[in-house]
Amino acid sequence: MKYVILKLLKDKPRHGYEVMKDLEEQMHGCYSASPGTVYPTLQWLEDEGLVRAKDVEGKKVYEITDAGLKFLEEHRDVIEDIFDRVKDAIDEVLGGGMGDLNRAMGNLMRSAYRGGWRSRDDSIRQKISDILKKAAAEIDALMQS
Repeated sequence: MKYVILKLLKDKPRHGYEVMKDLEEQMHGCYSASPGTVYPTLQWLEDEGLVRAKDVEGKKVYEITDAGLKFLEEHRDVIEDIFDRVKDAIDEVLGGGMGDLNRAMGNLMRSAYRGGWRSRDDSIRQKISDILKKAAAEIDALMQS
């Protein structure tokens, strides 16, 4: 976890919640890091001098230090191996039809939420809800056949 978080912080400073969300995004939703994993790791990285925390608008924002950059460089092979294994695992889980399903689900969620938030008309929100209920029922029926 320390390598992955350091690599994220190399791109830009982040607060703990951003680290968790970015990890989930990089894992395409297949893994959600918990606060119980991320925050102790950030604290360890800070204790080791690999990151430093700054207070930005009431949030603790972590940024990589020169020592952290050196650490990443020294462990580049380990980091590349971690990311290659993660990519392979994600490709295996989300490959083929599952990848298509994951993308379609993401598009559906964006469209439904965007439509619901943008609409000021509750009847449109109800129609979106009805469409989603109908789709769920069709999927359930497909799985029972």
